[in-house]
Amino acid sequence: MPSDAAFPISAEKSKTPPNNRFAMPSETASDGIVSTRRKPMKAFTKITAIVAPLDRSNVDTDAIIPKQFLKSIKRSGFGPNAFDEWRYLDHGEPGMDNSKRPLNPDFSLNQPRYQGAQILLTRKNFGCGSSREHAPWALDDYGFRAVIAPSFADIFFNNCYKNGLLPIVLTEEQVDRLFKEVEANEGYRLSIDLAGQTLTTPGGETLAFDITEHRKHCLLNGLDEIGLTLQHADEIHAFEEKRRQSQPWLFNG
Repeated sequence: MPSDAAFPISAEKSKTPPNNRFAMPSETASDGIVSTRRKPMKAFTKITAIVAPLDRSNVDTDAIIPKQFLKSIKRSGFGPNAFDEWRYLDHGEPGMDNSKRPLNPDFSLNQPRYQGAQILLTRKNFGCGSSREHAPWALDDYGFRAVIAPSFADIFFNNCYKNGLLPIVLTEEQVDRLFKEVEANEGYRLSIDLAGQTLTTPGGETLAFDITEHRKHCLLNGLDEIGLTLQHADEIHAFEEKRRQSQPWLFNG
């Protein structure tokens, strides 16, 4: 096997610090620790917002954000193409001016009464299909902060928590009742209190939902996995300094 010398990587060429050559340059500080300048995950505490209904079961991630829009990993800019194949009457491609595309008037999210909605109400097995993290990115960029359904696909469910989106599981009976109330009342709003794990209807009915303490802590404080790690930045820095002193050859450029 060729030695490392056969594949020289200089700090200048890699554009990353020599003590952390494989980290993303935009997220790595000069000491090798991920920079706190990265965009933090949005915290979720309480919201009162319009509810938009999507009365479909088994909505897969390709419906949430079609495959042709997956080329970017910036986590932003996906909102205009969320539900692209249902939302527009033509076929969408990256780079198109969405403001000039014909909207599907029968798609619920295009109806004026649901504009500005931050809560999506939908049916069972939401987020099934491929495991693309672009799906919660698209929903977040659209403006949704929470999704309510009787069940979610596991990977999508977990990805929501990593991106500041709250998935709420209610019974099918409760979801049915909410669909009827949303349909009957224009401007229908729900209040969500994450700390109390409650959802309150305009009529004052309170519905409880489950969430693990760890996930609740992360959402309340806007902490994704990198954010959790950065809480230990001092300890990480101390460890790296100790290793730099004891094994200096590891840090030579």
